[in-house]
Formats: sequence, C-alpha cells, structure tokens
Amino acid sequence: MTRIEVTLDNALTSMPVKAFLKAHTGISNTIWKRIKNSGTFAINGEICNATMANVKNGDIITYDILRPTDIEPEDLPLDIRYEDEWLLVINKPAGQLVHPTTKESHGTVGNALMHYFATQGESHAFHPVHRLDRDTSGLLLVAKEPQIQYQLSPKGCKNFKREYQAIIEGQLAPPDGIIDAPIARALPSIILRKVSPEGQSARTHYRTVKTNVQLSLIELELETGRTHQIRVHMAHLGHPLLGDDLYGGRMELIQRQALHAFRLSFRHPMTGKELTITAPPPADFQQIAATISTP
Repeated sequence: MTRIEVTLDNALTSMPVKAFLKAHTGISNTIWKRIKNSGTFAINGEICNATMANVKNGDIITYDILRPTDIEPEDLPLDIRYEDEWLLVINKPAGQLVHPTTKESHGTVGNALMHYFATQGESHAFHPVHRLDRDTSGLLLVAKEPQIQYQLSPKGCKNFKREYQAIIEGQLAPPDGIIDAPIARALPSIILRKVSPEGQSARTHYRTVKTNVQLSLIELELETGRTHQIRVHMAHLGHPLLGDDLYGGRMELIQRQALHAFRLSFRHPMTGKELTITAPPPADFQQIAATISTP
C-alpha cells in the first residue's frame, strides 16, 4: 500500500490529486490510470473518486495498485545494501538470474524478494529498475512501487549512474576514454550482440585503474544500457573481459565474465536525497585483481 502525506506550497490551499501526484511523485499517465481505477484510492482513509478529488496540506493519500505476480517466493540468501519504504539495493551474486524465465522459474532475485517481502509483511510486485547478466555480480536497484520504477527509469531519472569494475585482457590505449559504438543483434543468434552501424546508440566511459600489460583492472560507467554493452564494447576494442567465453575471453583464471557492478548513485525520487551505494567485488574477482600491479 502506497502512503503519501500531502505538503503544498504556501500559495496553494488545495489542488487536484492528479496534479499533486504528477508534480510530487512523477507518476506516468499509465500509472495514474491504474491508480484511479484501482478501487483502493483513499484520502485520510476514505475511499473516493481520484479524478474528482482535491487535496490540502496534511492529507494522507493511500492506494494499492499491486498487480498479481506469478513469481513463487523462495527462501534464498539476499545481500541487501540499502532499503527504505520505496526501494532497495541488492548485491547480486554471480550465477543468479534477476528475473524468472519460462525455462528457469526458480532461484532468481525475484523469487528471493517475494519471500523477503512476505516475511516483512509487505505486499509488492517485483520492479527491477535495471538488469544484470546472470554471471555479472553486483548492485541491483529494485523499486517497491511501479511509480518509483518509472521515476528511476531513463525517462524519469537523468542522474542515475551505474559504475562497474572489470578485468580485461591486455592494456587499453588510451588508458581512459569513451567508447561510442552502436550495438545490434548478431543474427541469427538471439543472445549475441555486436557493434554495428545499424544498431542502437551505445556509450561507455572507461578508466584504467591498474595494469601489468597482460591484464588490466578498469572501471566503467554506462551512459546507455544496451544488452551486453560492456562485454561487447571491450571485445570490440580487442580487450575482452576475462572469463567471457561468449565474446572471446580466456577461461583459465575465472569461469565467468570478470564484471562487477560496484557503485550506484542516484537522487531518491521521493526524498530528494543523493544516494551512493557500493559493494566490493566477490572473492574470485578480487583474487585476480590483487595479482595485477603496474610494472
């Protein structure tokens, strides 16, 4: 159940509910339609017609627009790095899917969160703001309400920053820079991607942290969020991620792509607070990174 306390500018004695919600929570038209048709919209505990209602200072708006979910709750480990009533950030281990699929409906972050919400007495659907590949570890932002997911999406949020650490083969030249190369499907594969002028725009910022020429530890920031973007861009430069056999990476040192989402930064859509959440890479990544020293 969403609960919002109304605070209006001094010049306003009241305003329509729709205008207030759009101005203060950034809801989309689609979400507004779901709110007004939910049958649960109330002001100060009384169910009312959202399209006709006005609100004033101190009013309490509540509504529930939860969609039924078929994700089965499972008691799985969760490494929660931040949580409040609106969202949470999870440190996902490598090897775990974010969302169930038709072929794999168990063991995912979604299953774990449905169980966690139930143990907390909360009713939420699963609203991941972004995705991580199965074998990419690190921070995943999940909204508890659909309007929060919308506000943190590229359409609603301009300051959402995702930063990664990766171990690549070789040494980048220049050591810092921007990769601006569109990405498309590598047909007939439904999984592989490639750099192609016919693809969608894709920009990745990178910085070399340290290198021993054979291997390099780098940090990357996504400006866009294409499927396999970092993996494709690094392979395109001739420096595939260590362990990424899908794009030509060596497998001797690690059995997955050496990629970790280590930092998320964004402005909280409800409180306005600037948040930065971090998580160190897992042990398999750190063991390799520790062997890299600039000669």
